[in-house]
Amino acid sequence: MSSSSSPSRLPVARHELWRGIRSTVRSDVTAGVLLLTATVAALILANGPAAEWYTALRDVRFGPAALHLDLSVGAWAADGLLAIFFFVVGLELKEEFTTGRLRDPRAATLPVAAAIGGVITPALIFLLITAGSGADAARGWAIPTATDIAFAVAVIAVVGRFLPPSLRVFLLTLAVVDDLIAITIIATVYTDSIELVWLGLALLPLAAFAIAAQRGIRSWWILLPLAVATWALVHASGVHATVAGVLLAFTVPVRPTDRAHVLVRHDGEVEREGLAPHWADRWGVVATLFAVPVFAFFSAGVAIGGVDGLRSAFADPITLGIMLGLVLGKPIGILLTTLAVGRIPALRRDPSLRWFDLIGMSFVAGIGFTVSLLIGELAFGSASVADEHVKIGVLTGSLVAALVGGTLLAIGSRRHRRGRLDA
Repeated sequence: MSSSSSPSRLPVARHELWRGIRSTVRSDVTAGVLLLTATVAALILANGPAAEWYTALRDVRFGPAALHLDLSVGAWAADGLLAIFFFVVGLELKEEFTTGRLRDPRAATLPVAAAIGGVITPALIFLLITAGSGADAARGWAIPTATDIAFAVAVIAVVGRFLPPSLRVFLLTLAVVDDLIAITIIATVYTDSIELVWLGLALLPLAAFAIAAQRGIRSWWILLPLAVATWALVHASGVHATVAGVLLAFTVPVRPTDRAHVLVRHDGEVEREGLAPHWADRWGVVATLFAVPVFAFFSAGVAIGGVDGLRSAFADPITLGIMLGLVLGKPIGILLTTLAVGRIPALRRDPSLRWFDLIGMSFVAGIGFTVSLLIGELAFGSASVADEHVKIGVLTGSLVAALVGGTLLAIGSRRHRRGRLDA
């Protein structure tokens, strides 16, 4: 949401400068490093002398109670800041379905099917492991189904320099569909009750935002209040507030029109660009630099409790279900689905996608972090014992998946490099 009110007056040079900054800030490695730094800092604080300070800071409450917004800092990070992240995700999803990789059904079917298999299998493994633990434990079935795009793509960027580009495209498509499934799960499964009056009222600022976006209005003083009002009313309705970010994003036009466009320079020529990719660039920086790292900082700080705490966590079926779901369920679901669907002649995989590389990629897809932690809080409640075990399971499972997948991809990258040198 730019501060300019005219969609065609954005100076091209300024846009190109911003695009360069955006490319650097939102690079795969940068996003992964920021997430990792925030996570490590949270773990150190939660398990060191500053543990009480960290907990007190996370639990400070503020906001108008009349609007159901008397929330803790941790809740503001999960409900508020992640709405920015999901706004960017929604923009990218709409762009993919309109002009990107998901526009062609035949090209998208294989990674889409792999994403679905990578959601179903971890969920089944979790339910199998926690079958004897009661219905409350089963509420966490969706925790190991998510793939963290930032971490997963960062691993490929670091170790997979010589891997075929088609592998990264496969992972990105899979992760995008994974996000769409996660959004649907959050909006339906983890919404206990819906206040229809508040939800109906949310449609008013949402519609106003949509009309403004379609008319090419980019003034922040118009759009930002409408977006905040939509978010607040969706939050008050009982639907998780991050869904508001997606709803807002879906109203933004992807293709440039006479009214809704910005001017960009490509190959020396000035061209029109739609508002969705433009805002994804702008707000993606906010999500990468601030929203997601802050959420990770306040969500990943679990008090492990030493050896006894780890022993207790790893004896919990919830923790084991999450770990096995991420480390085994994700790759098994992705690979079996890819194998089955790939047998259809019209949907065969790209010849450059070797099975060894796909195995490594499927393990990397088991890095569930941002959305997994969010679903864990929704399933069991923040600061509960189960939620603490969820965090240990997510962090441990994601670490193992990253190490196994990263090692396999590094080996595959070296093989591709030797092949190029031989050629």
